[in-house]
Amino acid sequence: MKRLKNAPQVKLALVGVSRDCFSIEITRNRLKALAKACREKGLKITVCKTIIENETDAMAALAEATDAGANAAVIYLGNFGPEGPLAIFAEEFGGPVMACAAAEESKKCLLNGRGDAFCGMLNASYNFNLRQLDVHIPQMPVGLPEQLAVEIEHFQTIARILLGVAGLKIFSFGPRPHDFYACNAPIGPLYDLGVEVMENSELDMLQLYEAVDEKDSAVKRTVREMTKELGDGNTYPDLLPKLARFEVALKRFAEDNLGSRQYAIFANKCWPAFEKAFGFVPCYVNSRLSAVGMPVACEVDLYGAFSEYLCYLASETPATLLDINNSVPADMTTKKTNLKGATAADLFMGFHCGNTPSCHMKNCSLKYQLIMNRLMEDPSKEPDITRGTLEGQIAPGEITFFRVQGSADGELSSYVAQGNVLDIDPQSFGAIGVFAIPDFARFYRHVLIEKHFPHHGAVAFKQCGKALFDAIKLFGIDDINTPLPDGMPYPGENPFELLS
Repeated sequence: MKRLKNAPQVKLALVGVSRDCFSIEITRNRLKALAKACREKGLKITVCKTIIENETDAMAALAEATDAGANAAVIYLGNFGPEGPLAIFAEEFGGPVMACAAAEESKKCLLNGRGDAFCGMLNASYNFNLRQLDVHIPQMPVGLPEQLAVEIEHFQTIARILLGVAGLKIFSFGPRPHDFYACNAPIGPLYDLGVEVMENSELDMLQLYEAVDEKDSAVKRTVREMTKELGDGNTYPDLLPKLARFEVALKRFAEDNLGSRQYAIFANKCWPAFEKAFGFVPCYVNSRLSAVGMPVACEVDLYGAFSEYLCYLASETPATLLDINNSVPADMTTKKTNLKGATAADLFMGFHCGNTPSCHMKNCSLKYQLIMNRLMEDPSKEPDITRGTLEGQIAPGEITFFRVQGSADGELSSYVAQGNVLDIDPQSFGAIGVFAIPDFARFYRHVLIEKHFPHHGAVAFKQCGKALFDAIKLFGIDDINTPLPDGMPYPGENPFELLS
């Protein structure tokens, strides 16, 4: 299993349960078969020796799981199962929990080997609710070992997201910008999710940067890494020592200030004062930190950084943050262009100044930020303080566009949309790509605009909407939005529009 940086490693415990009026051997044998199916999928699991029949067993199984270092657990109903004791295990465990149940394997087992776990799952679910427990129950919770092993693998991703959030600290630098009110979202709901937030000033950032010597061995090592990564795209070699100092400063700050948490991400002010104080733009450094699982959201977008991190945990590959930016001119596609299930109206360009990791770029090089250059420098002269973006075409492939957002009244909402980046030259500047998300046009109007989502969206470079949806549901977020197909109206959508 791939070990991610700046992310939890999920250690799964598998515990079987058995109602005392059933033979415990039914659960014991089925548990062995399920463990075998999990291991064949490459899942590393600890199987608790204790089968839970009563509360004493629940505490014994809990001790086994704890001693094994498990931080996520799967409760398996090999038969009907005792709903009280299994719910007590879930309540006391303290980490993410999934519940599933055994299907009957053959007509030959329907007399003495029938487990009735289909029935038991109903009582288990009822008892979880009585105790106000958020337990993951799959879409098809009753199945054969090979089927349930697939669901357990999916739960492992969900557990990684939940554990990552539980250990997360968001560092921000600078006041949230006046011109982007969307970034001025309340931080209270982040605390409700268990996330820690530490806000700092731009002066703090400048002092951190100035405290790092250009001759520092970590700076020299980072310059070498940057040089190798950029290759022919290293257009400003003289700038790399400054960028490396900034990267080292942020990494050291995170290490020194994690406190009670284990994982760090950033949401930083990146313009317009930054360039005049530091002498460069931070975009390339942001891309490099995202590449090691420590996303840095632009414009102090706390929820953007949070959403990026969830994308990283769900996809197991670096994520990015992009503007849902501009339309795609009709002359950029033809009738032969494969739009991956979308229509021309569903296309848009995802863009940001240069924060997307190089591993997700089709081509890229170190450049200057054109918009800031117009604002801050004489365009007739060589760029100086606006240099430092990583620009080029975002690589084609599957993506998930995603965001969790806090509203003015402190409520959380989210959207999840899957699609593709098309292999079309955007013919523009920045880190940019042509995105095709089926049914996006109506989704843009009746979800993103209607529900007041901001211009920033997190991008996972994998179609991982299922895991993100299930994880944020376990966070207690009820308002989860996805694109709807034609013929299925959004709440409040004019039905006559669908007929026109």
